[in-house]
Amino acid sequence: MDQSISLNKFISDTGYCSRREADKLITSGRVLLNNRPAALGNRYKPGDTVEVDGSLITAAKKDKCVYLALNKPPGITTTTELHIKDNIISFVNYPKRIFPIGRLDKDSEGLIFLTNDGDIINKILRAANNHEKEYIVKVDKAIDTAFLDQMSKGVPILDTRTLPCKVQMMGRQTFRITLTQGLNRQIRRMCEYLGYEVVGLQRVRIMNVKLDKLPLGKWRHLTETELANLKESIADSSKVSNKPAGGERYAAQKPAQPGKGKPAGERKQPAKGKPASEGKQFAKGKPASEGKQFGKGKPASERKGKPTTERNQPAKGKSKPATTGKRPEKQTSKRGRR
Repeated sequence: MDQSISLNKFISDTGYCSRREADKLITSGRVLLNNRPAALGNRYKPGDTVEVDGSLITAAKKDKCVYLALNKPPGITTTTELHIKDNIISFVNYPKRIFPIGRLDKDSEGLIFLTNDGDIINKILRAANNHEKEYIVKVDKAIDTAFLDQMSKGVPILDTRTLPCKVQMMGRQTFRITLTQGLNRQIRRMCEYLGYEVVGLQRVRIMNVKLDKLPLGKWRHLTETELANLKESIADSSKVSNKPAGGERYAAQKPAQPGKGKPAGERKQPAKGKPASEGKQFAKGKPASEGKQFGKGKPASERKGKPTTERNQPAKGKSKPATTGKRPEKQTSKRGRR
């Protein structure tokens, strides 16, 4: 059995970088496979040696999957770009290469996952609409039941309408909200639409994992139970999706536009069995007598040659409709031949 895998997948599985980044490393000549420059399409098999920028990466040194829960403080940016000040990777300073799952606004705080397991990252992001994320939010003025009702039913932002959600009052200016959606700065935009400004936002739960008493700025490993439940909840999530991750917009929530969204059968040609007058061949307004459906069976009045001698047969041209374009005086001269 062939146990080889694509070289870019092998590099990605080690947690070194993503597959796309691995392809860039390969094309730029920074990867060696068995001491030879690697090329796109190369495959790795057990026993091969792989070097990236002179550092050896082999199956024996493949990182064990790491799953962290961080209580991100405000001011930390959720990015893997190390040149950006206060990026989350430098803040955590974990000894192995890890990536955040999703994002949390720079001004927000609370729970966020980091891992080197590319498969679970993709599955969680692709299944974002099916999983809950819970937040505690403080706004700049007192809230009322009308505010809670509007937030829970959905608010128009970013050319769409937010999905219905759970909202619960916790104090005069504080509420708890549970989303199954991940639009860019969603909660802040929802509050702004209703005339409020968010002055504090904390994520306290992602699916089955809770922030609990984890101190601000600290991280911990997910427990075996948390990880098992997490993987079970995303078991049916595809690794591949056409939807953009994170701040995607949900086209299904947009108001229907005329002419769009109709079943295919209503957009195409008329169904079989409709009158010939509705057929495609009459698009230019030709009369039925000149349509293609008559083929070889044209009326006698349109056939070439001498008039027929059969009894009661109309003279040539008598039954032609006026829409054929021939002038009445020609028809009159033909009638004069009888």
